[in-house]
Amino acid sequence: MLGSKIDLLKRDWLDVVFANKNKSYGAYELRQKSASNTTKSLLIASTAFVLLFLSPKIVDLFKGAAPVEEEVKQVEVIMQPPPPVNPETPPPPPVQPPPPKQDQVKFPPPVVKPDELVRDEEPVTIEDLKKADPGQKTIAGDPDADIVITTAAGDGPKQAAVVEDTKVYDFTSLEKNPEYPGGIEKFYAYVQKTVKYPQMAQDANIQGKVLLSFVVEKDGSLTDIKVDRKLGGGTDEEAMRVLRNSIKWIPGIQNGKKVRVKYNIPISFTLSQ
Repeated sequence: MLGSKIDLLKRDWLDVVFANKNKSYGAYELRQKSASNTTKSLLIASTAFVLLFLSPKIVDLFKGAAPVEEEVKQVEVIMQPPPPVNPETPPPPPVQPPPPKQDQVKFPPPVVKPDELVRDEEPVTIEDLKKADPGQKTIAGDPDADIVITTAAGDGPKQAAVVEDTKVYDFTSLEKNPEYPGGIEKFYAYVQKTVKYPQMAQDANIQGKVLLSFVVEKDGSLTDIKVDRKLGGGTDEEAMRVLRNSIKWIPGIQNGKKVRVKYNIPISFTLSQ
């Protein structure tokens, strides 16, 4: 009995160990199911490991078979040697350039040589260069030949692109402010003659000033006309109509150039008593 291997996890030994003890406490049940729990754990772990190992192949089965790489065949190409050169075959004649339009006289750059190597040749005179162009050899010109320019033609001087100034300046910081032709008195005379007092404003006895802003463009036209302070009763729309029908102004000047300028002006509406 003492020499035999004791397995305390067997059901018989569990009953002996837990004899006269509270078997509903929990330890008895845990030891009773220990063998089966261990077997289940090993089985689940083995299954998870196998699935993890085979997951790439399972994914490939769902996606379809992997594309088969096309085998590239290498073909060895044997180049034929060139035919032998016949030494008796004369070489092709050199290509002669076309004759120049102007006569050419031999006038190579000077080369320093010993006296014994200097050949007695007549030097080129200034009179010869007046009649012919200098060159490496003397060639008779062809008056009917085309003029050939061997130097690559350039693009010529390039002018930088002119960037137009589209900034809207404030009339208080200008070299010269824009103005109505003839001055501001002429402008208000135009307003007094052109404006029509809206009937709605007359009936409601609306009087006051409409403050407007606009941009005097480089050509003197008025754009971006807005009402900055309204009076109501149709006076705002009438003031804008008067400005839209105005003649062109004299544009503002900055750094000697015409610029766009923002301008503010009031137009008064007063009922005569």
